[in-house]
Amino acid sequence: MDGAVVGNAVLAAETAAEAGSTGLLANIAILVLAGFVGFAVISKVPNTLHTPLMSGTNAIHGIVLLGGIIVLGRLEDPSPVDQAILVVAIAFGMINVIGGFLVTDRMLGMFKTRPAERKDGE
Repeated sequence: MDGAVVGNAVLAAETAAEAGSTGLLANIAILVLAGFVGFAVISKVPNTLHTPLMSGTNAIHGIVLLGGIIVLGRLEDPSPVDQAILVVAIAFGMINVIGGFLVTDRMLGMFKTRPAERKDGE
């Protein structure tokens, strides 16, 4: 093999290793920034829009829940830690979806008209 090819392969391996550690740091930075932006956006939503917003997030959590189930089913040899994390994520996602739909249904029920009460003489 040519020395330049070996040198390039080593350089590529070192660059990939550096990118892996920088990739993790970049992902953590994105997660933190997304948390701040999400808090800033949600804190400015008026109370009248919380129900439609919750309905939209229920749909998103349903997709996340489905993704967790698919990942758990497709892992070939998952470690017990992987299985535990996925099961906890699926359980929390399911609690969030069911709770969100219950709260949404209750809030929408507040806007339904009630039937008029019948008088005793009628």
